[in-house]
Amino acid sequence: MLRGMSTFNVVAVAFGLAFLYLPILILVVYSFNHSQLVTVWGGWSLRWYRELLHDEAMLSSVWISLRVAALSATVATVLGTLAAAALTRFGRFRGRLLFSGMIYAPLVMPEVITGLALLLLFVALDADRGFWTVTIAHTTLTMCFVTIVVQSRLIGFDRSLEEAAWDLGCAPWKAFLVVTLPLIAPAVAAGWLLAFALSLDDLVIASFTSGPGATTLPLRIYSQVRLGVKPEINAICTILIAVVALATVALSLAAKRSALRGDPAAQG
Repeated sequence: MLRGMSTFNVVAVAFGLAFLYLPILILVVYSFNHSQLVTVWGGWSLRWYRELLHDEAMLSSVWISLRVAALSATVATVLGTLAAAALTRFGRFRGRLLFSGMIYAPLVMPEVITGLALLLLFVALDADRGFWTVTIAHTTLTMCFVTIVVQSRLIGFDRSLEEAAWDLGCAPWKAFLVVTLPLIAPAVAAGWLLAFALSLDDLVIASFTSGPGATTLPLRIYSQVRLGVKPEINAICTILIAVVALATVALSLAAKRSALRGDPAAQG
């Protein structure tokens, strides 16, 4: 038994971890199943990973999802950082309540309503639904999350560093880019990663705003699961889990290395 933990706490933690990670473990194990039936174990094999390499529709959806996620996360990070700076630096400006309400609306609004509203907007603009409409929709969805992450960092930021740059003749916008932005870079990077993950995972809004030739990976998986779970789905999900796990470990190691060097950005 772990020190300071009762039997009840240990059992509760064990059940909690099993509830969260046991389904993922089963999915990973069955991705190496040789049998074509996902519920029948037929021995260890890389059969479905090889089959995945020849599934052009699935690979196309992966590529579309990665492009949409990267582009929407980048735009959302830029806009969200600017919005966070406006909310923390400009004080009580006229229209602040309306501005903040518009920023945070997607955070509390059901995705079905957001997706329907965006669909009606694109229909009213007579815009063909496809890659760009999904990208715009995901930017709208994820910008509020980036704003919250960056704003929480800017609230505790020491503005005397910027003021010192102003005293040395640096313009306000240049001081923000040269002094503030490098110091809040971990928060900006965290916002980008959160936006990327949310875009990559989204199904509801993409189902409203996507069109022919712009089927994202969640839409592809959902459409195939309704007809029955294919072993290839286990394989692609396992690859995504591995990529996310490796990225998380790499970022954690990089943050730890920066902290050991005494990097101020890592400490912020």
